[in-house]
Amino acid sequence: MTVKQRSARVAARKTVNLALQGGGAHGAFAWGVLDRLIEDGRLTFEGISATSAGAMNAAVLASGWTQGGPDGARQALADFWRAVSDAGMRYSPYRGLGWASLLGVKSMDHSAAWFFMDMWTRLLSPYQLNPGNINPLRQILESHVDFAALRGQSAIKLFLAATNVETCKVRIFGASELTADAVLASACLPFLFHAVEIDGQFYWDGGYMGNPAIYPLIYDCDSRDVVIVHLNPIVRPGCPRTVSGILNRLNEVSFNSSLMREMRAIAFVTSLIERGKLSPEEFKLMLIHSIRADQEMAQYDVASKLNPDWGFLTQLRDKGRAHAERWLAEHFDQIGRASSVDVRAEFL
Repeated sequence: MTVKQRSARVAARKTVNLALQGGGAHGAFAWGVLDRLIEDGRLTFEGISATSAGAMNAAVLASGWTQGGPDGARQALADFWRAVSDAGMRYSPYRGLGWASLLGVKSMDHSAAWFFMDMWTRLLSPYQLNPGNINPLRQILESHVDFAALRGQSAIKLFLAATNVETCKVRIFGASELTADAVLASACLPFLFHAVEIDGQFYWDGGYMGNPAIYPLIYDCDSRDVVIVHLNPIVRPGCPRTVSGILNRLNEVSFNSSLMREMRAIAFVTSLIERGKLSPEEFKLMLIHSIRADQEMAQYDVASKLNPDWGFLTQLRDKGRAHAERWLAEHFDQIGRASSVDVRAEFL
């Protein structure tokens, strides 16, 4: 890209908010989406609401952007996912470590690994299986995110969701209170990790209550545009009839449910504004955009969310880049003017 072309893109830059779903290793798809959106140069991000793997992407992106601008954000994301892969292949059930070694198993395909791990986590809690509360993601986060800088002055507003175990309420962690514990709380799957304790409260994965939460972007950001990056397929044709198929679809339904409810509320308020029942000066008319790949992501079962293989992660990254490229070509002009997704048709 020439200097003139780059200057023209900066002049045409639009501000949006991002909403990043969680989904374990499938977060590499969102990495690809983010990488392409940043590379394009026509978008800047006011706020990011995110959960689980989305929360990690958000924290890493914001940290890299705060320190080194857009290029810093892209490099930070690439370095983070490389570190996740390296660490994951040491601890992954695919390599027969941890619980699998109790059975004398040295290696297995990912479906079998998931089956045995799921079986053991139904019989023994993480407090029994992992009494030392070892979580390699903590060291990775602390190495790749400058939490002190984010708490001081993050270049992007952050809203990371976690679920309060005792109250069943969603907790949103902003950039000013962000720590590695807050990100780990957002990504705490209760069958795999100890609940994360913060200020005397215990937290599990935010996906149960907000995957991701949209309302912070409505209340605390000026931009009306929200770009949702989906990881969990909303549409999966056919009714599953096997145990694994049922569990897989139940996982997708569970982690889409909170988003579907918020979309219904947004559609309701939008309808009232459009019919003149509510004042647009008092109520914000949200513009919703969606980057999703249901057909492609439906090819991967829930077991693959724990697959740290670098080839798999980069495959997802490339799919994310391709979908972001297509979305930019088809919908960039609608940003700031209209929703590029029919909320009623897609979510209600």
